[in-house]
Amino acid sequence: MPLEFLKRKSAPEQAPAPARPSTPSITLPEEVIAQEYQLKLYYAGKSSEGVRMRTGPNAMAELPSMLHGLAKSEIELVEPLPIEFSQATPVISRPSEAMQWLNAHHVHSPVTRHALVVLESIDAIDLAFDTFVCALLDGEVDTSGYPEYSAVVGGVASHWDEATGDMIVRAVVGWGGKGVRGDTDRIGAKLVSGILTNVLANQFALGLTSIERPVPAAGRGGLVCAHCGFASAHDRAFYCPKCGMRLLRG
Repeated sequence: MPLEFLKRKSAPEQAPAPARPSTPSITLPEEVIAQEYQLKLYYAGKSSEGVRMRTGPNAMAELPSMLHGLAKSEIELVEPLPIEFSQATPVISRPSEAMQWLNAHHVHSPVTRHALVVLESIDAIDLAFDTFVCALLDGEVDTSGYPEYSAVVGGVASHWDEATGDMIVRAVVGWGGKGVRGDTDRIGAKLVSGILTNVLANQFALGLTSIERPVPAAGRGGLVCAHCGFASAHDRAFYCPKCGMRLLRG
């Protein structure tokens, strides 16, 4: 009797593995078509020569009157920044400095904030030592109150002459944004001439001067004015940028 149960069972036949589909080869195009994105911001401005003003208790109060007949919005006064805002700049790529700038100027109107962005970006004014009187001078504003790119903003900027203590006033205008209008430059030049005429007609005006604007030293670790309590823009200042009083040195 054969012993079938002692024989080794043969392994069951396995089904053949399915063939893998072949990966199609990708042909790269000779030229890649890419979406393009671009943003062009155009800022421009003009400034006149300085006008030397005789100092006095009402010298600063005279600045807004120099825009009468030209301003199309409320006239605002922007004083030099105190030392706690010494790093403030309207540049969003520098978050800490941009936040200082917003904290310093959030109280101003959209017209004034727009003017400060334009004029500080092109270095037409420097609030380390300038006092700036601003208004909308030409053009329209959008629904949120900000000037259109072709609108002209500006007014007068003043600082104190370190040598004599006289106040130096100049006409400053600016415009720009997402666009360019051809005749804005001509309108800006006309407005600078009109503002300068008002400055020269003021009772405190002494005449034109070609004095250069002061350059603050790094650090802005200046003295504190005993008259108004303002921290000076730099340690070389002899006169307070805010009130014009001579700084006391020990």
